[in-house]
Amino acid sequence: MKQPFRFPYHTISLRNTSKFNGRLPMVLATIVFLISACSGGSPPSKSYEYAVQGLYSAELSANGEHAIVGSINHGGSLWDVLTNERRYNWNHKKGDFSKVIASAFSPELQYAVTAKPQTMVLWDINSGQGLTYWKAPSQILDIALLSNGDFALLGMTDHSAALFDIKNGGVRQTFYHDGPVNSVAYHADSNTILTGSDDYSARLWNVATGEELHRWTNTHEVQLVAFSDDGTKAFTMAKYHRAAIWNTDDGSLINQLPLKASAMRRGQLFTAAVFSNDSSYLLTGNGNRLIQLWDVESMREIKKWTTPRRNSASPTSASILALAFGTNESYYAITSDGFTHQLR
Repeated sequence: MKQPFRFPYHTISLRNTSKFNGRLPMVLATIVFLISACSGGSPPSKSYEYAVQGLYSAELSANGEHAIVGSINHGGSLWDVLTNERRYNWNHKKGDFSKVIASAFSPELQYAVTAKPQTMVLWDINSGQGLTYWKAPSQILDIALLSNGDFALLGMTDHSAALFDIKNGGVRQTFYHDGPVNSVAYHADSNTILTGSDDYSARLWNVATGEELHRWTNTHEVQLVAFSDDGTKAFTMAKYHRAAIWNTDDGSLINQLPLKASAMRRGQLFTAAVFSNDSSYLLTGNGNRLIQLWDVESMREIKKWTTPRRNSASPTSASILALAFGTNESYYAITSDGFTHQLR
């Protein structure tokens, strides 16, 4: 392996001491299209600047305590969210600021993976060291990392999702769609994966057998999928159509988020979504700075927040790239304009 360049642990100065999965096309879409005013919501309690110009991608650990960001100017980096310190710069080549378009943490927070369009690096979170470097079979659109960092689940432009042995190399299993696979998720206890594709479908797969368990068909591209923590629910978001929660056992519809038809016709996107640990709540973020907390059973909006614009005089907006539930009714969000926000 060619050793990726690593910076030593250091703290950077923050000028403002205050997820699709977050790919570049989604970020650009918000700039050219979603410039209308938000529908209200509380401001963040605190906001911290992680990138001066903006981000290609971002990922939060499940507890919200760590973040990986793909900066437009300075490549990938690992952050301690509790102290807002940058721990390591993670780039795929020495002397290069990598265009990190996707990233993920392993469930036990020992490993992380960063992906450029067609390469990926497995990292040790504690030491910051790059462990392996691989080229993907096709351009990567989304990535998830399995327990112990043994496998990476890739969503790719070649109409497939693949389980890639990221420690030893090679594809172990492939799951096929009829269009690019935009979003992927893995649930360890049920050994199932969830995929969303441009072919208008979201699909649930049995990893052991490769069998397709359920297929949820939509009228447009599925751009975001997520599992509940217990694996009993799947969230899917299809552009121009619906954002829905499904029963993974029998495939039935549990509920749809109550979105205005006019907003869906304009292409309103959820750019990030995560369930609470008990699967009772869903936290979503859209392409226009809005974050909402939903009660899954009633589909009632519990809270909402609107993140501030970097420049109040600018008409451009920002996508919510990553979300996490914190402790004591706190929440975290990372926006494409380069900020991490604490919400209460």
